Amino acid sequence: MMKRVNETIRAYTELMKPGIVLWLLITAYCAMVVAHHGLPPIGQTIFTLVGLGLSAGGAHAVNMWYDRDIDQIMKRTRRRPIVTGRVRPQDALIFGIACGVVAFLGMGLLVNWLAAASSLAGYLFYVFVYTIWLKRRSAQNIVIGGAAGAFPPIVGWAGATGHLGIAPGLMFLLIFMWTPPHFWALALYKQDDYRNAKIPMMPIVRGASTTKVQSLVYAVLSVAVSVMLYLTHTVSQVYLVAALVLGVTFVMYNIQLLREPADELRWAKRTFRFSLIYIAALFVAMVV
Repeated sequence: MMKRVNETIRAYTELMKPGIVLWLLITAYCAMVVAHHGLPPIGQTIFTLVGLGLSAGGAHAVNMWYDRDIDQIMKRTRRRPIVTGRVRPQDALIFGIACGVVAFLGMGLLVNWLAAASSLAGYLFYVFVYTIWLKRRSAQNIVIGGAAGAFPPIVGWAGATGHLGIAPGLMFLLIFMWTPPHFWALALYKQDDYRNAKIPMMPIVRGASTTKVQSLVYAVLSVAVSVMLYLTHTVSQVYLVAALVLGVTFVMYNIQLLREPADELRWAKRTFRFSLIYIAALFVAMVV
């Protein structure tokens, strides 16, 4: 009996994509610390992060419900709970919607309604704009739809202060600009998966060379936005140095990716891995 319960809990946890949720919570918490000029109250922090985690996890569950047909085609998604039959599609949908509702009401009542509305905006954007509208229709799916992953700093800032400003807007823009080179690097060495599932990712629709050029452009824009955050006087010179060093390195990775022959994938994998380090280190530097 306990084994079955544990398996069910594990399956529903997988529906929420906990690895991605953890990354979203880190960016939100870093924004909270910067906004509060120190560690925010523990209760406020817990309610904000739990609410955001439920909201993001719920959106991911709805995403898996909607994408269950293509998830069974792609190698990297074949073990997801709905595909393997561990969770019924209708149960995943109900769970995803319930998480979104509980998160919105809980954050509104226990944190503030601006944080709740910001979290809900990210939920709706991910489900309707990215998953349902763009993902299967446009090569710009990850460019526009990727904005969903940029909402956590907005939520964190609103949760800590009850208002917004230029700094959280730049944090949002930073993640927005970072997303294409991050995700396209993955798409470059997962092209067969996306091609089989008929998802119009940039490398498939426009080719590897065009994708790499655009990735480099977005990498440069990411660095520019990261430096602009320093001009708001919410972060210190320590952050500026980190932003410049990390940014130049990120751009260099994308230059190496651009130079790499189309039939090689070494730098695509390296750039994807470094992109994760880059954005995480930037937000840690904000806290420092």
